[in-house]
Amino acid sequence: MSLPDDDPVYTLKKVMEDLDFSGLLANCSDKGRTGYNPIMMYAVVTYANMRGVRSVDRIVELCERDLAFIWLTHGQKPKRDAFYGFKGKKLTSEILDDLNYQFLLRLQKEGLVTLKELFIDGTKIEANANRYTFVWRGTINYHLAGLLDSIELNFARYNTFLQENGYGPKYDIGNAQMFVIEGMDKVRSVIEKNRKRKLSKHKKLANNTVIEIDNCSPLEILKLQKNLSTIATGEGIEFVYGKGKRKPEIQQLYEELEHLGQRLMGYKECFEIMGKDRNSYSKTDLEAAFMRMKEDHMLNGQLKPAYNVQIAVENYFIVHGYVSNDRTDYNTLIPVLEKHQEAFGSVLEEVTADSGYCSEKNLLYLKEKGIESYIKLQDHEKRKTRAYAEDISKYYNMKVEVFEDEQFYICHDGRELRHIRTETKEQDGYTQNFEVYGCADCSGCEHKARCLYKYNAEKDVEKNKVMKINEQWEELREKSHANIQSERGILKRQTRSIQTEGHFGDIKENENFRRFNYRSADKVYKEFMLYAIGRNINKYYRFLNEKLKKFEGKITEKTA
Repeated sequence: MSLPDDDPVYTLKKVMEDLDFSGLLANCSDKGRTGYNPIMMYAVVTYANMRGVRSVDRIVELCERDLAFIWLTHGQKPKRDAFYGFKGKKLTSEILDDLNYQFLLRLQKEGLVTLKELFIDGTKIEANANRYTFVWRGTINYHLAGLLDSIELNFARYNTFLQENGYGPKYDIGNAQMFVIEGMDKVRSVIEKNRKRKLSKHKKLANNTVIEIDNCSPLEILKLQKNLSTIATGEGIEFVYGKGKRKPEIQQLYEELEHLGQRLMGYKECFEIMGKDRNSYSKTDLEAAFMRMKEDHMLNGQLKPAYNVQIAVENYFIVHGYVSNDRTDYNTLIPVLEKHQEAFGSVLEEVTADSGYCSEKNLLYLKEKGIESYIKLQDHEKRKTRAYAEDISKYYNMKVEVFEDEQFYICHDGRELRHIRTETKEQDGYTQNFEVYGCADCSGCEHKARCLYKYNAEKDVEKNKVMKINEQWEELREKSHANIQSERGILKRQTRSIQTEGHFGDIKENENFRRFNYRSADKVYKEFMLYAIGRNINKYYRFLNEKLKKFEGKITEKTA
């Protein structure tokens, strides 16, 4: 038996002949026992992913039984340790990206991609972590408040112990001062509110204040332990252990402080693992975060440890992959675009994405880089409704006038809303500016109920209309909305939904890639990129055999 002449393995061979493997070869040591050829190993794992095979044990089996794999290995039979060693140490994320980008530059020369436009989307894929090993920031904050109360009580107990026995002056030891952890006032406030809400059967408030336990706090406890050891040595008090032996008071205090210090260090470690950008992690994959998945078989909103996987596509080819533990897509756009610039230079001209990527920070980045935005707004569907167009409380349904270089708004009742002040808001390291406009006198206006937010006829008689407008954000939004409403924008929205979501449909439904086999963000990224490269070569094979053509759009006339 022989392989068919049109087998995709020949397309893989054709692609690999033009790739520069110097980076991979440089990462392979020539010392010790000679291993398998790394280029051959790369060919095998890539072809396996072309066939939808990600399991190492399955690849080992195919190397012994499948003609295409036997042809790639020249009859050699690598075992699982060889594949794990190759994928874990020799094949790094940087090498994988380099090989993928080399292939894409070949596609650019052949006219299959331009690298000037990207269609971006993301999905959540379950991590290879136990489902019930979660650590929540809110839970730690709750227990930390109780722990600090216990520490404060033991600090008071320590001071009383020194005073009653006169050990302070005798050993030149001062009283203990309770340390302060910034942000705990807010945590305690939420805890108190939640206790009241529980009694009234209201939903609990999230208690996800970011707390940082500095290095000094545990050292304060350790300092008290050393002082107690000094006193015990000086007074000849021995610490006793074992059943039936009564511990002296100083030993009880010492061990209680030791226990509290260990708990505090444990919480400190949890906060460091979690970082500032997420509110949970799994104990069996520290870099995964708990996310709400669409595959909710129990229909109870269950959270599972997962990674947020982003793909940037052009003409069905996956140009970039990006893996993060961010539950939303807002913060994933800029890293993908920076990867594109680093790999190909400033060639990108257009970006198309859904409303999950629409933020002031992202749109401003695109504007500054000279990249045209085709990103759908969050209120895209709402803008089509009559209620949106007839909402008299919103600035966009008011008249705008300018007098002596001062802009002001005219409300539905014909009254002027003048500029009052400028406010700023810091969010995720980004500063937003808001212009505040207000009406000097809204008395007697018959439209107050429709114009003022949550208007109460009894309490808000003297209340005047005030509105905050982020003018830069609104300008960026309107520009992006105009783009997606154009004929070109409609075509791009179609292309994005077909190509990016088509990939995820294949990945999750057709090939059942719903859970990673590896743990940690780096290994997960390599697993996904190997799979993406396999998909890219399959697409190339289909283009060469005229089984796939560039999408030109379903319609040409402008539709909403």
